[in-house]
Amino acid sequence: MAGNGRGENGQESTLHGDVVGAAMVVGGGIAGMQASLDLAEAGYKVYLVETKSAIGGHMAQLDKTFPTNDCAMCTISPKLVETGRHLNIEILTDSQVTDLKGMAGDFTVTVHTQPRYIDVDKCTGCGECADVCPVVIPGRFDEGLVQQRAAHKLYPQAIPNAYAIEKRGIAPCRDACPAHQRAQGYIALIREGRFEDALRVIKEDNPFPGICGRICNHRCEDACNRDKVDDPINIHALKRFVTDTVYAEPRVPPEPVPGQYDERVAIIGAGPCGLTAAQDLCKLGYRVTVFEALPVAGGMLRVGVPEYRLPSWIVDREVQDIIDLGVELRLNTTVENLDDIFEEGFKSVLVAVGAHEGIRLPIPGNDLEGVLINTQFLRDVRLSEISNLKSQISNDSSSNEDLEFDFYDLIFGKRVLVLGGGNVAIDVARTVVRLGASEVHMACLEGRHNMPSHEWEIQEALDEGIAIHNDRTFLRVVDDGDGRVAGVECQDVAHFEFDDQGRLAVETVEGSEHVLPADAVIFSVGQRAGLAFIPDDAGVGMTRRRTIAINPNTFAATRPGVFAAGDSVSGTSFVIEAVDSGHKCAESIHRYLRGEELEPKPRPELPVVQLTQAELDERMQRGEIQITPRVPMPELPIEERVRGFAEVATGYTPELAQAEAAR
Repeated sequence: MAGNGRGENGQESTLHGDVVGAAMVVGGGIAGMQASLDLAEAGYKVYLVETKSAIGGHMAQLDKTFPTNDCAMCTISPKLVETGRHLNIEILTDSQVTDLKGMAGDFTVTVHTQPRYIDVDKCTGCGECADVCPVVIPGRFDEGLVQQRAAHKLYPQAIPNAYAIEKRGIAPCRDACPAHQRAQGYIALIREGRFEDALRVIKEDNPFPGICGRICNHRCEDACNRDKVDDPINIHALKRFVTDTVYAEPRVPPEPVPGQYDERVAIIGAGPCGLTAAQDLCKLGYRVTVFEALPVAGGMLRVGVPEYRLPSWIVDREVQDIIDLGVELRLNTTVENLDDIFEEGFKSVLVAVGAHEGIRLPIPGNDLEGVLINTQFLRDVRLSEISNLKSQISNDSSSNEDLEFDFYDLIFGKRVLVLGGGNVAIDVARTVVRLGASEVHMACLEGRHNMPSHEWEIQEALDEGIAIHNDRTFLRVVDDGDGRVAGVECQDVAHFEFDDQGRLAVETVEGSEHVLPADAVIFSVGQRAGLAFIPDDAGVGMTRRRTIAINPNTFAATRPGVFAAGDSVSGTSFVIEAVDSGHKCAESIHRYLRGEELEPKPRPELPVVQLTQAELDERMQRGEIQITPRVPMPELPIEERVRGFAEVATGYTPELAQAEAAR
């Protein structure tokens, strides 16, 4: 039997005729309805195929008929009702014939049904979906003369009396996002001022909207169709705005999720990957315990990203929303080995350890006094209770002298050199600026336009007075004669590349040796996950890069019941990638604990809608699109931001956010 497609990928149905008699009528206009009724009355089973979401054809769009000048709707309404109610007629809307085989009396027809996104069997035609739908488009039925909502009924008397949503595919922003965040949905809600609804849509895919609104690499913006007109939508800034706006209201803790299963799941690491998986598993009904070695949850988000980019209260708030679901969090708890976890009664373990271990280059002098490591440096700054950085570092630089954390004397009033050119290296350098260094320099292997850090972060570093020395390789840390740092001896780089094994080959410029003077040196050339608690005999396979070997489809490690995701598998990654791996790993753990096949079932894929220039030009001619550059994000003046750890980007106002969303 045929039926309407309900899923996102549509469906194909193959219909067979036989000698008893089944007929197909293609086209649901007045002629098609009359033919269907005649055949149905003669005792035939009739399939009425219509490409639109309702039958009626062009006549339903007319005011009068020619030559009698009768009311078109008065003429076809009885036919609509009779066709819709006839027991011998099955209406296939949003459908078209794709193949026809056979001969008279014995045809086989293949019909492709497009997804409708609204279940015809459940829809009552009340119209509430259209009332709340935030997406406004030109009216399809009225030839674009009026506007309609994306959720619509083709016309008031439509049969079936049900609403529909027509989509060409998925937005490129959603496709580009690792977690497939529905940006176009929450942006439309922001435009209409429905901020709480917008946050609800975001949190369906991403438990960390306030965090991602600040530090995401926003691939969605790189793929945005709007970039073909003027500037991409400032998606991450809109996400931040709606989060901050709702979070400014009194917090209502989420209701705890009742347990459904007896199995307990242990998660090692309270970073974005582990906490995302904990949330999903808790919602599925499992008892989840998260083990975290640090005194705070949030992983590198909490201790590796400076306060001026990601305030602590945002991380703490979004972590608490997960804990309140019923997740047990054990802080200051170091896992010594996996056997202890299983002996405690856990049936599955997810290793989601973040990249907390910085890398010290193997060059002479790397252990001199005055040499620091990026991750430890950032962690100490964020966790320093004595310094209380947010309150003590102020516009009055004299207050800096009261700071008493261990490395302060190495920074304040000194020349500091940061080795590395990635985003973390820039975080380190900008933090050093705020701690009162007299000069801050960065040196890296890459050229200016090949640095691994984001362009906007490089520009912010330059704006804050940080000098960047590109195309350098490092020979040794120079000793001042008393065991302290005096600088780094470098050599200019002519060319470098990595081989297929990840080994670096550098071609230097002969005779280019020189010293970059410094009183302190901070290595920021990479990070890796701390996996020392997994020895060689733990039954968990490791890669050559000392990450956990997994099945990439299931996240299962070689030891039964052990899964791994996030930095422990991929190395350093962005927060949205960690969120995505946390979601997928939770699904795998659920299948494992329920005794199901671990390999996930293939998911339907919709085409990505890339608007052509011709389409954009046509929309601009109709006035649907107007040249409107991106609304800039307000920021603190440079002279203010470098004096303390206040957040640099101050966020949109409601007026600015709605103006940007309206683009």
